[in-house]
Amino acid sequence: MELKFHGARRLTIRAWDALRESKGTVVFISGNAAVIPRAGAAAVGALNAAIEALGKAFAERGIEDGVQVNSVSPGAVMTGRRLSMLERAAASKKITLEDAKQQFLKQAGIARFGETEEIADLMAFIVSPAARWMTGTVLRMDGGEVKSV
Repeated sequence: MELKFHGARRLTIRAWDALRESKGTVVFISGNAAVIPRAGAAAVGALNAAIEALGKAFAERGIEDGVQVNSVSPGAVMTGRRLSMLERAAASKKITLEDAKQQFLKQAGIARFGETEEIADLMAFIVSPAARWMTGTVLRMDGGEVKSV
């Protein structure tokens, strides 16, 4: 909470005058646990939901000040952290890493893990002139994991 939520909040507040002067953009990062919370990750889900609410609140202020604010909610992206989690799961279940990956994908209902470059491409679009009218939005990129509309 201190690092992810309050860090993002404090940084945005500190940068707000410069963002207003430059008609800048803020992009927060949340995650699917905001909308598909699980008991084992309740804190993460609550934190991600709070990040999305923070983005909505700043977006409201940004409309008046000319600052664009959105959030990106990535699904299961293959990062070093994700790989470590899968390695620990494989070891605890006494299965191969590949089997742990396949089990995760099946449970999540997705065909593959996302790539960091895909999230970066989405963020590049959000801050581009083509997306300038988009504000207060949570953009989900998750391979279809979240089944709600």
